[in-house]
This record gives sequence, C-alpha cells and structure tokens, in this order.
Amino acid sequence: MNELPLINMDLGNRFYLFLSALNSDVMPENAQALWQDISVRYGESQRAYHTLSHIEQLLVQFDNIKHYLAEPHIVALALYYHDVIYDPTRADNEQKSAEYAVDALSSYLSPEQCQYIYALIMMTANHQIDESTDSVKYSDAAYLLDMDLSILGAPWSTYEQYANAIRQEYAHVADDNYRDGRTALLQGLLAHPKLYLTDYYYNQLEAQARDNINRELTSLAAL
Repeated sequence: MNELPLINMDLGNRFYLFLSALNSDVMPENAQALWQDISVRYGESQRAYHTLSHIEQLLVQFDNIKHYLAEPHIVALALYYHDVIYDPTRADNEQKSAEYAVDALSSYLSPEQCQYIYALIMMTANHQIDESTDSVKYSDAAYLLDMDLSILGAPWSTYEQYANAIRQEYAHVADDNYRDGRTALLQGLLAHPKLYLTDYYYNQLEAQARDNINRELTSLAAL
C-alpha cells in the first residue's frame, strides 16, 4: 500500500484526538472536514519539504516532549496549521497560516485558545518569542520552535535531503540569488548563541545542527 495514505489517515486521526481533547463536543465529521482542508493544502505542488511528511516528523518530535508541555493539544494544533499556507514567492506565509487556523478553529475553540495558536504560529516567522509571553506559554513556544528546527540537527543524510527539498521549493530563484539568500539565512542562524531554546534540544541537536549548517554553507559556496 502507498505510504502517503497511511500517513494521511494517522495524521487525520490524531488531529481529531487533539481537537476533541479541547472540545469534547466536536463531531468526527467536523474534524474530518477540517483535516481534509489541511491535507489538501499540504499536498500542493509547490511543496517539497513543507508537506504532510513534515507534519509527521514534527509529531514524532512532539511525542518525545509532550510531557514537558503545559498545553500539548494547543501546541499540536499549532504544528498542524503552522505551514498550512505556503507560497515560496511570498513573505507572509506565517501570518496567513495563523489567520487560516483561527478562521478554521474559531467555531470549536475559545477566543483565548485561538489567539494562543495564532501567537504560536506567528513566532515561527522569525523563531523568536515575544518577551511579554508568560513563563508557561514561553516554555511551550520554545518547544514548538525547537521542534520546527529539529531537522537542522538530523543526521547529515537527512539534512541533505531537507536542503535539497528547500532548493526545489525555490526552483524559481536563480542559483546565485538562492546562494546569497540561503547563505545569509544560515549565517544568521549560526550567529545566534544558541540555535535551540530548550535544554532538551540544545543538548541533543545543537552540535550536529551547526555542523550541518556549515556543510551546507560550503556546498552553497560552490554554486
């Protein structure tokens, strides 16, 4: 059997569990309709990395750290929606994704819960946490952002596939422009004292992530 339908089914089932944990009145058919909208979006042709496989990878990370989270179901829904709008030619994908999530979920969650999801998604735009965030939400946001960057600390072969997929998504950009833009982004990441905000991810992935980024920078310099 094709692997994608299996991924799709599992992600859809888990989406319903996360949503119903926050609102026990949610009917399976309502959750299914929401999930189908998400699934269609992540299946769009312009995506090579930001696909359902990305969400699956994030939920593997989520399962490892969910016991650290104050609001695990909120964080999980933010993961599902954080790249639901993705157009590599635009710079407002996070804002559009956050708005999409609120629009989709406002019939099922409280305004406060929707605003929390909105804020979490918006933080993925620059991977910085608003300093006014309270300590509990700060911790949840830190784990979400670290999960989103966990690919950077993957084994090199996996990282290389990720880097190639990102290049594919930006196929409309000429090699020299891509090299310059991607180099600036990666050097910006390396300039941070810590790539990962939580001790859990810092201790496990920081060294590998920095090594991977430097290897990609070397590859980019050859373009």
